[in-house]
Amino acid sequence: MSGFVTLPRHGAVLTLEYAWVAPEGLPEDAPVLVFLHEGLGCAASWRKFPAALCERLQWRGLVYSRYAYGASTPRPRDEPFPGDYLEREALGVLPALLRALEIEKPWLLGHSDGGSIALIAAGSDAARYGGIVSIAPHYCVEEICLEGIARACTAYEQGDLRERLAKYHRDVDSAFYGWCNAWLDPRRRGWRIENLLKHITCPSLAIQGAQDEYATLDQIEAIARHAPHTELLAIEGCGHFPFRHAAETVISAIAGFVARHWNDGR
Repeated sequence: MSGFVTLPRHGAVLTLEYAWVAPEGLPEDAPVLVFLHEGLGCAASWRKFPAALCERLQWRGLVYSRYAYGASTPRPRDEPFPGDYLEREALGVLPALLRALEIEKPWLLGHSDGGSIALIAAGSDAARYGGIVSIAPHYCVEEICLEGIARACTAYEQGDLRERLAKYHRDVDSAFYGWCNAWLDPRRRGWRIENLLKHITCPSLAIQGAQDEYATLDQIEAIARHAPHTELLAIEGCGHFPFRHAAETVISAIAGFVARHWNDGR
């Protein structure tokens, strides 16, 4: 089932697209895993991964497109993403979406920006979430990340990246430049969320490709330093998208993690 949900935003309304992913015959009270996409992603860009993972877990999955992404409300061209746009998503939009769809105590799975949103959410309101999986998350800004984003900007303006992204977004320039300009803003270089990591008490799994082109492995190792119960998985020979390029490894790791901690996160 798919559709749109309307939420209030600064005196106006925000329309977000969403879709449920669930194995056939699964009861409506099955546990829920909410998928949080990356900075250039949307509900559709997850492709087959949510369905494959939910089939393995026998859970329901919710995918949605954040503001400015997919078929959700586009960002006006003259409205930059605020420096705390990840915090606003984690602490404002995500809880409002869960209330609107009557979802209680979900688990979160986020990739890249979405992984940071999962960390912020769990570090700020751990009782709301059963557990989290963060894939290639960011807890701070690294030079390798900025270099990767600069390369993406070149590929967007001089290569075929804009064409490849356009099939996913209602306003592709809104989505791309909102993300790109927010990360490359010099004022963002001091952004970090390590003060929240120590407050993550729910089950936590952090996954990263060992050859991630946007980050060093310190990104997930820092989570374990501050939240020592976090389980880590570094996948050799894999870059920023392990759920695509090492899907079976990622699905098996998450299934094992959930099997070990499902009762802990209820």
